[in-house]
Amino acid sequence: MLLAYSEGRYRIFGETLDIPLGNLIDTFAREVGLPHPGGPTIEKLAENGSKFIDLPYVVKGMDLSFSGLLTAILKVKDKYELEDLAFSLQEIAFSMVAEVTERALAHTQKKELLLTGGVAANKRLAEMLEDIAKEHDANFAAVRRDLAGDNGAMIAWTGILQYKSGDVLKVEESEVIPKWRPDSVEIRWL
Repeated sequence: MLLAYSEGRYRIFGETLDIPLGNLIDTFAREVGLPHPGGPTIEKLAENGSKFIDLPYVVKGMDLSFSGLLTAILKVKDKYELEDLAFSLQEIAFSMVAEVTERALAHTQKKELLLTGGVAANKRLAEMLEDIAKEHDANFAAVRRDLAGDNGAMIAWTGILQYKSGDVLKVEESEVIPKWRPDSVEIRWL
């Protein structure tokens, strides 16, 4: 998801219409026999890739679709070197993310850009988004590489911020909300 904070809530500017970026990378890695999580291995392979393979680039408005990219790359996985597949997969998927991020920054005129989640550990994605942030006079930050894949750490940090702001939820009053969306929650701890 591409989120921006405004008036006490996160606003969704774009999202994946099918599979998340991390799932795209991990699924591709698994299908070509690489260990889980696939991101670090794909990133390392991509550094040695040099041949760009033309694959689907699907941005619909501000939303992204990665399932066609996954299907297409799996169809040609035996025709190209793994390094070139990894290189092309990263360049296309990350360019899609960069495109919608740049449009959101231009629209919101925010002065900060933060990359979170497991993909925040990827240097190439961070480099692309940092370049965009610079073009829009915004500060860029990414979750520390050693914590990027640890959703528990990111959730715990949010809990600490919420607690420090005095927004306390008793455990017995907490619940799991399966279809929870970030834009449906009032953020009182920022």
